[in-house]
Amino acid sequence: QVQLVESGGGLVQAGDSLRLSCAASGRTFSTYAMGWFRQAAGKEREFVGSINLSGTRTYYADSVKGRFTISRDNAKNTMSLQMNSLKPEDTAAYYCAAGRVFGSDSVRYDYWGQGTQVTVSS
Repeated sequence: QVQLVESGGGLVQAGDSLRLSCAASGRTFSTYAMGWFRQAAGKEREFVGSINLSGTRTYYADSVKGRFTISRDNAKNTMSLQMNSLKPEDTAAYYCAAGRVFGSDSVRYDYWGQGTQVTVSS
């Protein structure tokens, strides 16, 4: 079982950068694939990026490629999402997730954090 807590959200201007962190507790963090998802008000949950167990492979949604970078530090039980060149359309609640399957399908993730709000103004 994994418990996840996101942090780092806030209000920023378009073009700014922000780094989100996900702190995990549990014995088997390193055995899980991890992902970041977001959900804007009134919209469906959207895949942002994922990373495999060892941190050697990443996968991103087209909307964030080249701007967002996901990473993990299994020794510290942490995962991060570096967000650069933020746009107003990036405004959403961001969630970290852990699952047994690497990829973009949210149904494959078993554990979720409470989320952290990112708001990007023009």
